[in-house]
Amino acid sequence: MVMFFTIIFFLLVDYYFYQGVLVASQNWSPAWKSGVRIGFWIPTALCFLAVMWWTFGNQYYFTATTRSFIITGVVATYFSKILGLIVLFTDDIQRGVRWVVSFFRAGADTTIAGPVIPRSEFLSKLALATTAVPFTAFAYGIISGAHDYRVRKVTVKLKNLPKSFDGLRIGQISDIHSGSFWNKTAVKGGVEMMLAEKPDVIFFTGDLVNNESSEVKEYVPIFDKLRAPLGVYSVTGNHDYGDYKKWDSQALKNQNFKDLMEAHKIMGFDLLMNEHRFLQQGSDKIAIIGNENWGAGRFSKYGKLDQAVQGTDEAATKILLSHDPTHWDAQVRPNHPDIDLMLSGHTHGFQFGVEIGGVKWSPVQYVYRQWADLYKEGEQYIYVNRGFGYLGYPGRVGMPPELTILELKRA
Repeated sequence: MVMFFTIIFFLLVDYYFYQGVLVASQNWSPAWKSGVRIGFWIPTALCFLAVMWWTFGNQYYFTATTRSFIITGVVATYFSKILGLIVLFTDDIQRGVRWVVSFFRAGADTTIAGPVIPRSEFLSKLALATTAVPFTAFAYGIISGAHDYRVRKVTVKLKNLPKSFDGLRIGQISDIHSGSFWNKTAVKGGVEMMLAEKPDVIFFTGDLVNNESSEVKEYVPIFDKLRAPLGVYSVTGNHDYGDYKKWDSQALKNQNFKDLMEAHKIMGFDLLMNEHRFLQQGSDKIAIIGNENWGAGRFSKYGKLDQAVQGTDEAATKILLSHDPTHWDAQVRPNHPDIDLMLSGHTHGFQFGVEIGGVKWSPVQYVYRQWADLYKEGEQYIYVNRGFGYLGYPGRVGMPPELTILELKRA
């Protein structure tokens, strides 16, 4: 039933939009006219095949990367066409108004003086241009934006930072989502960019995979190159537990998570499961607290922060690794004012937004209070990383993947 209504919807959109194509191309050369009018239906046919495959076929016959490209192709095609339809609808409204006026003013001249190109032809061409803009942006985000890694450098001033740790350089990576990658060379380049910054310690804040531990297997030889003098520490994100996949048995799901933990170990990541470690310089200590995923609302709540902080009182400074930034307002600030800095990810910056000069906007800001960059409440900080990888849409537009270098300074 869903497939039936989806196809009907596609056909209505395409039929309406095709009328605009006919008008826009009416004065083109025969070759261009035929090419455009025939070519218009090729994406439609491919989208129909995609819907039928999704409904009747084996969705997991293709890899996760291939599936995301197929879904993105369908969404980009019809999202772009719907924007073009808005322009065409404007043309139909003005033509409808003219018809009504002519009906009640029989004999009156209701033609609109203007340019040589009739208004309907102009708006039809404008509709094509309107459709091309978002479709081009979708394509650009995949080809160029997906792996356009940016190093963001941030200074965090902490009042109780021990003198021996003044100037500590932290490298943060988050949301790798290895099951979505399609360019291994580019991923390797991102890792090399982080190493070139020579951080003292590296933190990974969750979502190594999309669903299955097997997704990271071919990328282990890349991420195991991440090394730092004080170590590499990691935590889990909501996608690491396999909660978004239907498993044949609980045993298989449990084994999947065990394999994921083993992958962290093989890569040299010290995975913190509601526990902590100390960084020590002489008698000075910093506590690195690792919390399993804990997110507000519908997201999983495996984290046990009270357990993770036990035994950290001797540390002058406490840094929490927790994947979901909603954890900060929900539990960290109200219950643990002694946690100086929390590092998160999860939001991806929606993989879409605008960051130009002092302007920073993304649709995700209407869902998350802290969604990208550094935030401060009282003497506590949270930094939200925009993510290394991508999920769903295999690209990024205006929200490039991030490698963070945080330098801790004494306030």
